[in-house]
Amino acid sequence: MSPALSLRNRAVSYYHGSMDRTVTGLEVLVDDPTPIGGRTWALLTNHAAVSAELAPGRSELARAAGAPALLFAPEHGLEGVAQDMEAVDDAADPLTGVRVRSLYGAHAATLEPAAADLDGIDVVVIDLPDIGTRYYTFAATMDAVMAACERAGVEVMVLDRPNPINGIDREGGLIRPGFESFVGRIPTPVRHGLTLGEVALLLQRERYPGLELTVITCRGWRRRQWLDETGLPWVAPSPNMPTLETAVLYPGLCLVEATNLSEGRGTTRPFKLVGAPWLDGPRLAGELDKRRIPGIAARPAWFRPAFGKYAGRVCSGVELAVTDRRAFTPVAFGVTLLWMIRRLAPGTFAWRSGAYEFVDTIPAIDLLTGDERARTLIEASEDPSALIASWHAGIRDFEQRLEGTLLYPV
Repeated sequence: MSPALSLRNRAVSYYHGSMDRTVTGLEVLVDDPTPIGGRTWALLTNHAAVSAELAPGRSELARAAGAPALLFAPEHGLEGVAQDMEAVDDAADPLTGVRVRSLYGAHAATLEPAAADLDGIDVVVIDLPDIGTRYYTFAATMDAVMAACERAGVEVMVLDRPNPINGIDREGGLIRPGFESFVGRIPTPVRHGLTLGEVALLLQRERYPGLELTVITCRGWRRRQWLDETGLPWVAPSPNMPTLETAVLYPGLCLVEATNLSEGRGTTRPFKLVGAPWLDGPRLAGELDKRRIPGIAARPAWFRPAFGKYAGRVCSGVELAVTDRRAFTPVAFGVTLLWMIRRLAPGTFAWRSGAYEFVDTIPAIDLLTGDERARTLIEASEDPSALIASWHAGIRDFEQRLEGTLLYPV
């Protein structure tokens, strides 16, 4: 298929070379920059958007097609330095010299480009390494950019990348109306099994029918593959996502953020460590061992966060290890883990208080799970099995909505 400067409702592969590994949309566009040649373009990206040889993607694109007029950066900033929910200011890119407009500032209005940001822009290119989880905020930032671009009549071009935790497995509930937020902006299950390009196609069809969207697809990726099976490098997309195993755990262990437990931020093992000064780690490890949960193992652990919850204090808890990632269901595990801890320490376990992702009227756990059901059953000490089983119907309905948006074979 020959390159097209504008394409509505379709996805394009521009790369025609040989493949011993997955070729990302970034590499396809660098190889043939015709789709943005001679146009004024902006780029939404961060430090983890690299070539297979670890070259910064923004530098590679600037070399191939000339510098963008503007850079947009998601949560954590262009270089991935800021911690979670830390406001990032506008700046200049040290690599290209281009102005960087932060899309994660001190208030909710900063989450979307202003109309002035898009003045004179023909196309916004998006190259972000996502991790396949609804509440990881990069897809929400893409959604905000798509909304602004539709209003401004600006094309969006997504340079696709593999879903690092595979494109088959889906888990978790959908978002009930009234529970939308920046961690609940994407109309998918928690673990959605899509690439960012596929999410964009779904959003265009359901929300932005007037948006001109081009997805430059990967070559050589199959849905069953995990990132370490693609030949592509892992680069931590945010400060607390250091490894692929962390990304496998994250769809469930992010729920710990919504409690007064430490999720291991401030240590070298975020989302692998869970604990608190008041928790009996050995007892929790024993309870987890009794349940024989497929694909996961736990050991008693003690840790002292350098920042975040319980900074400078020793926490007792567990360290988690994924033993079979194909059998492991992280969202179900996350809900089950909170239910178990609440039963072990009902007098000290508590939900997070205060604003979470710019929302202060809905508990963080409800924003993450999409409604109040997980919170209320945990508070009632009810086994979460029925809730977990109820997700299947929603996932089946979601999969029916995906017709025409899935870009890759199994």
